Amino acid sequence: MNKLMLKGNWNELKGKLKQKYAELSDDDLAYAEGKENELLGRLQKVTGKTKEKLVNEINKL
Repeated sequence: MNKLMLKGNWNELKGKLKQKYAELSDDDLAYAEGKENELLGRLQKVTGKTKEKLVNEINKL
């Protein structure tokens, strides 16, 4: 699996994810450093996408 690279301003990235996936809540997008797998698990549950697909999408934003 590719490593999730959270680059730049997390709030900006969070906004882009909310635009792309309107069903995501602020709780779904709560991120704490070192908790990438937990974040991906929440996103996977809501979107139904694989972790690998989500990692690729987030890294492209």
